[in-house]
This record gives sequence, C-alpha cells and structure tokens, in this order.
Amino acid sequence: ESVREKAWKTYESLSAVDGALACSKKKKETWGVCIFIVAIDLDEVTFTFTELLKSISISVCTFFQFLKEVDVNMDTVSTKVDSTVSRLKKKYDVLVALYHKFERTCGLIYLEQPSTEISAELSSVLVLKNYWITFLLAKGKVLQVEDDLVISFQLLLCVLDYFIKLSPPAMLKEPYKSAMTAVTVNGSARTPRRGQNRSTRTAKQLDTDTKIIEILCKEHDCNLDEVKNVYLTSFVPFLNSAGIVASNGLPEVEVILKQYDELYLKNKDIDARLFLNHDETLQPDVVACSQLERTPLKNSPEEEISLILPQTPVRAAMNNIQQLIMILNSAPDKPSDTLITYFNNCTVNPHDGILKRVESLDHIFKKKFAEAVGQGWAEIGSQRYKLGVRLYYRVMESMLKSEEERLSVQNFSTLLNDNIFHTSLLACAVEVVMATYGRNASQSDGTSAETDLSFPWILNVFDLKAFDFYKVIESFIRAEPSLTREMIKHLERCEHRIMESLAWQSGSPLFDLIKQSKEREGQTDQPETTSTPSTPLQHNHTAADLYLSPVKSPKKKASGPPPSANSTPDAQSGATPQTQKPQKSTSLSLFYKKVYLLAYRRLHTLFLQLLSEHPDLEPLIWTLFQYTLQNEYELMRDRHLDQIMMCSMYGICKVKNIDLRFKIIVSAYKELCNTNQETFKRVLIREEQYDSIIVFYNLVFMQKLKTNILQYASNRPPTLSPIPHIPRSPYQFSNSPRRVPAGNNIYISPLKSPYKFSDGFQSPTKMTPRSRILVSIGESFGTSEKFQKINQMLCNSDGQLKRSAEVSAAPKPLKRLRFDIEGQDEADGSKHLPQESKFQQKLAEMTSTRTRMQKQKLNDGNDTLANEEK
Repeated sequence: ESVREKAWKTYESLSAVDGALACSKKKKETWGVCIFIVAIDLDEVTFTFTELLKSISISVCTFFQFLKEVDVNMDTVSTKVDSTVSRLKKKYDVLVALYHKFERTCGLIYLEQPSTEISAELSSVLVLKNYWITFLLAKGKVLQVEDDLVISFQLLLCVLDYFIKLSPPAMLKEPYKSAMTAVTVNGSARTPRRGQNRSTRTAKQLDTDTKIIEILCKEHDCNLDEVKNVYLTSFVPFLNSAGIVASNGLPEVEVILKQYDELYLKNKDIDARLFLNHDETLQPDVVACSQLERTPLKNSPEEEISLILPQTPVRAAMNNIQQLIMILNSAPDKPSDTLITYFNNCTVNPHDGILKRVESLDHIFKKKFAEAVGQGWAEIGSQRYKLGVRLYYRVMESMLKSEEERLSVQNFSTLLNDNIFHTSLLACAVEVVMATYGRNASQSDGTSAETDLSFPWILNVFDLKAFDFYKVIESFIRAEPSLTREMIKHLERCEHRIMESLAWQSGSPLFDLIKQSKEREGQTDQPETTSTPSTPLQHNHTAADLYLSPVKSPKKKASGPPPSANSTPDAQSGATPQTQKPQKSTSLSLFYKKVYLLAYRRLHTLFLQLLSEHPDLEPLIWTLFQYTLQNEYELMRDRHLDQIMMCSMYGICKVKNIDLRFKIIVSAYKELCNTNQETFKRVLIREEQYDSIIVFYNLVFMQKLKTNILQYASNRPPTLSPIPHIPRSPYQFSNSPRRVPAGNNIYISPLKSPYKFSDGFQSPTKMTPRSRILVSIGESFGTSEKFQKINQMLCNSDGQLKRSAEVSAAPKPLKRLRFDIEGQDEADGSKHLPQESKFQQKLAEMTSTRTRMQKQKLNDGNDTLANEEK
C-alpha cells in the first residue's frame, strides 16, 4: 500500500512536469516505472523484474530507455535506483552474450535430428533446456559476481563438458562424437553413476578424459588450465550441493527447475529461462544486436577495402586473455638475471624485501578475490595474481633499463627500496590482468562497465592511496609495449578517475603535498604548483621522478638521503643534500597540470553543448573553475571535479544574467562520456550529509566563493586564467595508418587484434586482401618477388627518379637490413646515411623494434586529447 501511494504521487508529479509521459500510449509504462522506482527506494520489492516487464508488456532494453527519459529531473530517480538499474543492465548484457554463445555452440555439438535409436526424451529442445537451466543454477549458486563474463563463460564450458559426456555419441557431431566414442571404448566415461561419490568420480573423469574439454577450449580460445581449475574447484562442488540425480543420462529437469525458481524469486530480477523461448521481454535492441556474433564477410581478392572482422563480447574477451597469456607465458615468476644484477648494484639490496612483499600480497589478494567472487574461486584469483607478478617483474626491468639509459647509472637503491613504488607497480600490473579478464559484455560497444572487481578495487586490496598509484601509470604504459589499445585506454581512465575524485578523498597524501607546497613558498593562498596552467605538459617524467620527488616542509631541516639509499644525485632525484633548499614537488606539479588539462577538456565539451552562443563566457567560467582548484582546493575534498565544473558554469551564468538552470546543465552532463548520475545527485554538503548539486551550490560553493563570483559582474573582472595547452595524448594509438613521407601510397598501421588465436598469434597476412603487400616486422618476409615489388613502389615514381638524377647517385645493392639505427628520425626522411639506396632509406623508416613502435604510438598519435574522451 505504501508503494502504491508514493508511486501514484510520483506518477502525478511526472505528468505535471511533462504531459507527454502521461499520454494514452505511455500511461501503462509510466505507471510501471513509478512502481519500480518507489519499490526499490522503500525496500518493498514484492515482485520480480521480469514480472513487472510482463505486466506492462515491455522489453528490458525499452524499459531502461524509458526510465532514462523519465529521469528528466535529477530528483526523480535516486542513486539507489541507479545502482539497481546498473546491476540489472550488467547482468542482462552478460546473459544475452552467454545465451547467444550457448545456443550457437550447442548447434555445433548436437545433431538437429539424431537417429531414431535416440529416445524422444533426449531431443535437442530438452538438451538445451537442461543445459541452460543447470548453468543458470550453477552461476547463481557459486558465483557472487554474476556480471563476470569470463568466469561465467568458463563455467558454461564446464556444464557443456559434463553433459556431453552424459550424451549418447549418436547425438553428437564431430569432433565430439569421435572423442566420446573413444571414451566409451575405454570405458572411463560410461560407467554406472549411481552409488558413487560424485566428487571422486567426476574429478577422476576429468583427469583421465580431457578430450572434450580440450576441444571446447580450443574452439573458443579458452585457457585449458583455467577451465580445469573452475571444473574441479567450483563446478564439482556445485553438483554435489545441488543433488542432481541422473535419469536416462541427464539430470531430472524438475529438480533443477525447482531450484532455479527458488533462486530467481530470491533475487527478484531476470528470469533467464525465458531466453529458451526467445521471450520478447528479453530481446535485445538494435544496439545490443550489433554486439552479437555474425559470420564475417569474406573478402574477394579484387576487394580493396579490408573489413574489420566482428567480434562477440565473449570472443573479444577470450582473444584479449589469450594475447595476455601468450605474452606472459614465457615471463618468469621471479626476478630475471637482469633484475638480480640491478638489485646487486644497489647500496642496499632490495631482493629479499621484494620477494616477501610479493608473497604477502599474494595471500591478501587470494583472500579478497575469494570474498568478492566466491570461496570456490580462490585458486582462480591466485592464477591471475601470478600473471600480474610476471608482468610486474617484466615492467620493472624495462623501467630500470630506461632509467639507466636516461641517467647513465645503475644504482637505484632508493627507488628499489621504496615500498610504495613497488606496491603501486604491482597493483598496476595486477589491474591490467584483472581488467583483461573482467571485460564486461557491455564493454564491447566502448562503454565503461564496472564490476565488483573493477578499479579502484585493487587499491583497497593493496591498501594503496590513489595518488600514489597515479604516479606509476604513465611510466607503466611506456615500459610495456605489448599493452593493447583497450588496456592503455583502461589505464588512462583509471588515471582520470584518480584526478577527478579518488586523489581528493580524505586521507589522501595530495592534501599534505599542497599544504607543504604553500609553506615552501611562504604563501597562504597560492600553491607554487598551480601558477602556470598554460605551460605545455611535458610527458618526460618517469616513475622514479614522481616517487622520489621531495615532499619535506621548509620548516623542517631538509634531510639528505638515508644511509641505505644511493648517494648519487643524478640517479636519485629525491636525494636532497642538506645544504640545498628543498625542491618543488614534481609529482604535485605534474598532477595539477594534468588535472587542469582534464578539467578544461570536460568544461569545453559541456560548454559547447550549452553555451556555444556565448563564447565570451568560456574564459570567465574557466577562470573561476581554475581559481577554485588552485585556491579553494578544500572544496574538492571527498567531492568530484565535475561538481566544481558545473557550479562554476552556473555561477558565471547567474552573475551574467544568462538563463541556464541546473536542470539543463545536468541533462547535458549526463550525455558526456564516463559520467555517473551520483555525481550530481549525491554531493557532500557537510560531514556525512549528502544532497543534490543545487543544495551544494547554495550552501557550500556560493558561500565560499560569493565575493569572487560577484567580481565577474563588474566592469573590471579578475584577470583571466590562460587556457591550458592541449598536447597530444601520451597514451593514444593512431586511429588510422600513417603515410610514409615521400612514399608512393605506402602506409604503416598498427597490428590489429586478430580474430582468433587458435594457433598462437595469427599472422596479419590472413586479415589482409591478397592484392596488398604486407611486411610484418618479426616474421619471415617471404619471397624475393615481394622485395622487388616493394622496391619498385618505393623507387620508381617520377618524383624519386628526378631526385635520383639530381644527386646522380645510383642505388647500391641491398647488403643488409638496418633496424632501429641510433640517431635516425623515424619516418620523416630527414636523416639518412650517405650512399644509401632509396629502398634502404624507406625500409629503415618503416622498421623499428617493438619498443620503438610503442613509443611512436605514445608520442606521435594523430589525434589530440580534445578529439577523443576516454
């Protein structure tokens, strides 16, 4: 009754705001949305989500879209409802992707019309029903993170393996039929099943007969060892707990139906059994359909356009994981000989401390992973941590090599004995692994979908401050050339989240740094680090610079390096002699420059949507915004950068008599990339008290900045802050092939992610039309005819013939290939050794080591930060 009454009031208020919502065609939908909103807010949900969809005859996707339309007022839908909807969306996305994969896979396993000797009870419809409901039950019982696409799919493969072994070979297609026939002959899988201990029997079956699971894993590019682990540690315990009894070779349908029904009614969400009936309430919309797997079109030899092969969410996730595993399979689980050498060169050898830290965090990670996912998944967590450790050592070695080259020293004692540096580097490596595995189904369209294991989960596990983690991100990306575009974008998004809010949380070392910065300059209102926002951002700081950046207050005696640290100033930027004045904090200075850049980009995007007709207002808004971040930085404590941005925009418009309401600002803000409705619905007012952004503006922001805001109404406004210099992204890949200067239609493009990893890394030649010529560094070049064709393309154009005549230098025969020649500019043709052939010159421009290619991607991206919001 309480839900009914409040829902009716909500319905009436919506009708008053927008009469279109109450029109005859949408009355039913609007009423259903109101009931949903109120029931969640009051914790009085007496119906399942599917029951609600059925009662108002609407699909999941349409309901979510309509709810978004209803939420025109920021007070209509609470953050509690937003959170519930987000969870439902993620679960639905995963279920859609998994069911599509399941249906297609079963079609590859079972005959549509098996021979007459097969009982009618074992029809394909019954098979599908049994398998799918058993999987749903297993997923709901053993997996706490239900939107984890990868683990869910691995569990699905376990279900398929189990049921295939219970099926008569006459039902199966090849290669499953042959595999089962061989097993039947050996007698390992067709033994009587009653009266046996299921754990012992099933585990023994898996040990003696892995043929089926191997076929499934190969077909779907899934790691065999991981699936075996899931089978033994999670799936077998599920079978025991569920008490599933085999009848005619299959579990009894009624038993699993009853158990799933109980689970569904308890969760009160989506009845995933309806996928079997292709129920209209579960049909994806056009966007969702675009994510489903299609058979790729084959290019004819004559086609000049190379189409990008489509990928399902499952396929994309498996490919990324396979690529990561291939890279790290050969990497050691312990420090390499090169790292040991660096450790031995330290004044204090950090080797034992590093090993103890890795072991200690292993236990912590394994425990936290099991708590988040389910106790049966502890070993899976340990496997992922192991991959992270391999990446950690790999990146550490790369960083030290770069530092040695940069500083011409080998003693890095201070850095390598820094606990925060190592914890941050290891956390970043593990985060890359977790993000690779944690690819959610909805991420396939480029959206940012978070799971329970998403960043900043790793910070809580390692008890690490976000500001400390931020320091390692850029150097990590530069040091690891194998990172995919998706992983680089993920780490950049982590960096953005830190700058937006995480670094500004209470307890962050950022506030101490700002305070010390003020004291160092002897000022009370202007940190030294924030005075030059227009200075170009130089991406040449390393992790060593940031972790060893001085942070001591001038009131205290500036301490020299501790006895355990290396005393070479060049090698340790943090080693400040007692006789010198304390230096500025590099980490704080760089952080503020990056914050300014991010802040202006987001402000500019929002400004173009709302105030493009008033271009003169943008510098005023930016000045107020930048002033607040610089001088009233306490307003950022436990708040979000975008909250200050929206308040700055509203305040300037108010004082300039521009009619721009918060409701309009919020509506436009919701359309920006990577936004969360909690940002404007739940803003800290005072300790443990939250309200909407309007209340924050009136009670906090305006009260603090009233005097400053009123200055903009006068004829002599404050001095305008310079617009930040927008650099090219240090993290961005080129979106399109780069043309080789002076070449004849010669282009270089990054290697695209292959469609399938059946036999290791797929050769890019399989993705290229035959009419094109491809040279891939690191592979065999093929026949001499290819060299001749490339040479003709590069050398025989009219322009090049003219230049050859001018210098009257005949090309010399090719004697050797030159890779990564020191001192030579890449692909700009500006530096060449004398008497080189044109082919040698161009080939040298086109080739480089993998690390050098990565630097090119990082430093010479074609697009600017202003063109792409990540």
